[in-house]
Amino acid sequence: MDTPTLPFDPVILDRMEEMAIAEARKILTARRFLPVEGPFGLGYLAAPVGNDDQRQHASHGATTIIARTIPVPMIFRHFTMSRRRVSAHLELGQPLDFSQLGQATFELAAREDELIYQGDPEFGLAGLCTVENRNHLDAGNWNDVEQVLRDVLAAVTLLDNAHFHGPYAMVLEPRLYNNLFRRYTEGSDILQIDHLKGLCTLGIYKADIRGGVLAAPEAGTLLVGEDLAVAFTFPDSAHFNFTVRESIVLRINAPKAICTISPKG
Repeated sequence: MDTPTLPFDPVILDRMEEMAIAEARKILTARRFLPVEGPFGLGYLAAPVGNDDQRQHASHGATTIIARTIPVPMIFRHFTMSRRRVSAHLELGQPLDFSQLGQATFELAAREDELIYQGDPEFGLAGLCTVENRNHLDAGNWNDVEQVLRDVLAAVTLLDNAHFHGPYAMVLEPRLYNNLFRRYTEGSDILQIDHLKGLCTLGIYKADIRGGVLAAPEAGTLLVGEDLAVAFTFPDSAHFNFTVRESIVLRINAPKAICTISPKG
């Protein structure tokens, strides 16, 4: 497919992509503790999972082998930039407004994390928080500082008993994460989140999920087709049109390396 000729300085597009990548890194969490493979290219449509299925046919002695795969979704978000503002930037040195790029990148990154944690049943994709056969802990009330530690220790023990001995990362919904910025004991300078980092040495992160999830890196691999990119698509009479896009999927390798946590209250 031919790439449209840029009707403006290509340095602007390079700058936009750098800004989008920097903004996405602030939001994305799963890439910080799960292994990443790729990019394999835009044409990476499906990823292999598990072993091939094999079936012998008694009637004619032939054997059929089918490779099991999962689809690799492409995520994209369209946005525009005013032709007049680009001209004002190039001709008069006025600053460019990158707010639409920022919003588009935020929505794309939020969708990536949603796919990784929640999956998408319509696409046949499981997430860290939804995959079958994972460990699960019905936790206590996390308003109690000591209860938080007891529950995280219990989740670690579940993974340990499943022969996943760490290191671990923990991801929490915003209210639970924010609640960790309390002093562990009265008069102490140690925050509760710092206390828990001794158990979760791959980090503690905030994401738009329900409850929490503790995971070892053996849980899954992020397979990237096209990594995050900003592309110019076409001009119209008043705007330049762009997309920010990527293709990525989570391949679950070991459900038992995951423990979801549901605190009370």
